[in-house]
Order: sequence, then C-alpha cells, then structure tokens
Amino acid sequence: MTKRFPLLLALPLILASCSIPDSLLNRVKESGELRVVTRYNPTTFYRGKSGTRGLEYELVTLFARELGVKPVFVLPKSFDQILPMIARGDVHFGAAGLTATPGREHLVRFTPSYQSVTQQLVYREGTKKPETITDTLGGTFEVVAGRSHIERLQELKQEHPELEWTEKRGIRSDELLSLVVEQIVDYTICNSSEVALSRRFHPELKVAFDLSGPLPVAWAFPHAEDDSLYEAALSFLDNLKQSGELKRIIDRYYGYVESLGALDTRTFRTHILQRLPKYSEHFKQAALETGLDWRLLAAIGYQESHWEPAAVSPTGVAGIMMLTKAAAKDLGIKSRTNPEESILGGSRYILLVREKIPDRIPEPDRLWMALAGYNIGFGHLEDARILTERHGDDPDKWVDVKKYLPLLSQKRYYETVKHGKARGKEPVDYVDNIRSYYDLLVWENNRQEVPVASSTSQLTSPALF
Repeated sequence: MTKRFPLLLALPLILASCSIPDSLLNRVKESGELRVVTRYNPTTFYRGKSGTRGLEYELVTLFARELGVKPVFVLPKSFDQILPMIARGDVHFGAAGLTATPGREHLVRFTPSYQSVTQQLVYREGTKKPETITDTLGGTFEVVAGRSHIERLQELKQEHPELEWTEKRGIRSDELLSLVVEQIVDYTICNSSEVALSRRFHPELKVAFDLSGPLPVAWAFPHAEDDSLYEAALSFLDNLKQSGELKRIIDRYYGYVESLGALDTRTFRTHILQRLPKYSEHFKQAALETGLDWRLLAAIGYQESHWEPAAVSPTGVAGIMMLTKAAAKDLGIKSRTNPEESILGGSRYILLVREKIPDRIPEPDRLWMALAGYNIGFGHLEDARILTERHGDDPDKWVDVKKYLPLLSQKRYYETVKHGKARGKEPVDYVDNIRSYYDLLVWENNRQEVPVASSTSQLTSPALF
C-alpha cells in the first residue's frame, strides 16, 4: 500500500522543488560581470595610447558602474556574428552602434533609441559622384556583412534588379572607408556618424547622398521572459537622457567633428609635418610642467597662430600662444615671439584660467570652459553661464553653455549681464577647432595601432578617464 503524505506536510517539498530562479539582474550583480558584445570602431569602442574610448564604451561602463559590476567587452571577428551572439544569449546584450530595424527585431529586442543616424553612400573625391544608386554599377561596391545596410540594398534591388554589391566579412567600416580613400573600393555605405568621424582624418571621403532617413540606434537584448536586466537598462538610459548627461556624452564625440573643412584638415596635416617638429619639444616640456597633454597644448598653439612664432594679431596679441602684453608681463615672459617662452607662458595661463572654473565641474567640461575663458575672457564666460542658468539649462555643462555664448553679441542679452558685449561665437568655434586639431594629433600618434581582434576577444574595461 502506497504511503501518502498529508497535503500540509507535502506542500514545503513542492515549493522547494519549484523555487523561483533568481532574476538575471541579480545574477549579473552576483557574478560581478556584465558581458557586452561591441565592435572595434571610432563610433563605438577603440583603444589608443590615451586609453579606451568610444560612445558605446562610455555608456556601457557607466551602466556597469551603476550596477556595481565590471564590464567585459566581447569583440567578435566579424560584424555579422554580433546579432546571433545576442540572440543565443552568449552575452547579456549588444552595444555596437546597432540600428533598430524591422528586419532585426525578430532576432533581438531593442531599447528606445539614444541616437539617430542615416545611411550614406560614400565615394572618393576626384572620382565621378554617383547621382543615383544605379550609378554604382560597374564600380567596386563593398559593404560590411551583417549590417542593416544590406536590408536597405535588398529593398533597392526590388526597384533596380541590376544592382550589385559585395558583402565583406572580417572587415571594419573604418577599414572599408580607408579602402575607398586608397581607391581600392569605389563605393561603400556607412552610417552618418561613422562618416563624420572618418572625414576628419580622410577629407577625401565624400557623401553622394543619403540612402535612408534618420534611423534609431539602440542597445539590443535577447528575447527572454526575464526582463530584469532589460528594464534596468531602460531606466539607466532614461535617467541619462533626463539628466542631460547623454547629451553631454554625445557632444563629447560628435559635437565638434564638422568644425574643420577639408582644406583646414589638409593644411593642418601639412603643418604637422613641416612646422610642428620645430616646436614639439617645447610643447612636451610645457606639458611636463603643467600636467596638460602636449598634443592639447599643440592644438591650442595651432588654433592661435598656426605655429607661427612671429604672428601678431590686429589687437596686439603675439607669438605662438598669442599672449597679450599684460599676460606676458604677469607670467614673466620677456619675449612673446620666443617659441619656448610663449608656449610655456600660454600653458601656464591656461592653468590659471582653469583654476577659476569651479571644481565641481567635471572634466572635460572644465577644460573646454577654461579654453573658452582663455579665448574670450573669464568674465564673459561667467556671463554666458548666467544666461545658461536663466534659461533653465546647466551652467556646469559645456554642451549647454556653448549655446548661450553667442547671445553675448546681442544687445537684449549682453545688457543684462556684468561684462557686456562680446563676440560669443568665437570661443565656441575656438574650442571646437582645438578639439578637432587635438583629435587629429592623437590620430597621427595612434595610426599604427591595430585592435586585438583576429578572433573573438574579451576586453575588461579600465576605469573611465
């Protein structure tokens, strides 16, 4: 005869055998690691002598910090491995500059967009500009395998059956753009953010036309019943938007990239070869004394004088760092046209201005404001910060302050602040140009570096700089 347990006695055993598993979010926190697939690209994740950078890198690192875990970035060999890795659950999610398209949504689950891009057909300057997609016929037309660009091309092929292209595996979009520059490939498609960043270093790249309207860029998660990590990501991204921090981070990467034209970029690169070698040791010596990056100091010097030691402006400022007579006297500079004295004096003066900026303002915003103050005067910078606060924006964020500096040239605004009228657009352009020159100098230093990605690689993120 089978022995039966009374129901009340059996219930604990049933509950124990059907215990609810811990949520994915808790399991991530307990493991101490957040595994994220990304791709090596200037718009997402890249490593240079200055450390690891990239929009996705920074966003993921901030999210991991909020969760109290360490981010582990997984870099597959080929782009077309990214979505399958997410769908299989090999990683917790993907942050790779992915556009959310209907064709992808059956594979993965996207967060709301945090950026938008357009797809652009790219060719090289000096070759015939394609006016329509069919003008690519007869040329070498290559695209990265697995990207949403393929979906768009397949749509266009319905209208133009003769359309042809080659899908390339194991190549990055920036590498493909370099092949266009070298005229090995005639045409490719890239997202507008990638093109904008690449054109700073390769002004020969030209956009023929847009192949799409604005497309949302988002993180991608596996389809799963456990929404805990996904919901945490939604909350994180929403808070980042509401606080204005997302806008500030995006500005750090894209807010200045079109400040230089193709001619400016070519001229600068020529001067790097012809003029900079005469003064680079002076910039490096000033960097040792001030703690500022020598390439930043060189970028400032170029913006000021194009590295011309005898330069004199109509207002009387002179030398590589364009010092006033009063500033030179205060800094103990005997000759403003002496390159070594000018560079060291200008570098010291930048520190003096930065010390006036409130300590609570984080870098790099504090540096951008110091440079704006160096250019227009600290008093006018403070007036712009007052206008920023009056209009409900954040006076401690450069992305907000730069909107209000130009208002100092308008009577209805400058009459309401202490230091009066100023050419407020100039410091905005000044800072944007310096940021672009700095990036070009860093790129010249790092251009020989290649990523560790011959096979699927895992990289643990260092602390944010």
